[in-house]
Amino acid sequence: MRYLIIIEETTTGYSAYSPDLPGCVSTGETREELEQNMREAIEFHLEGLKLEGYKIPQPSTSSVYIEVAA
Repeated sequence: MRYLIIIEETTTGYSAYSPDLPGCVSTGETREELEQNMREAIEFHLEGLKLEGYKIPQPSTSSVYIEVAA
């Protein structure tokens, strides 16, 4: 499955979350570290949902950039 993650720069690195997986978040000092940590967080999150008998959410969030004059 392919889940959208939202990445935000912080004062100490990066943080991310997935809108399709509430509560699934991660951080990293670099984008590369963040992406690896988030991949692991999503896998762990999905495994926990399975173990608890919950349905795995289908990815449904999308994104688009809107250009405006500033």
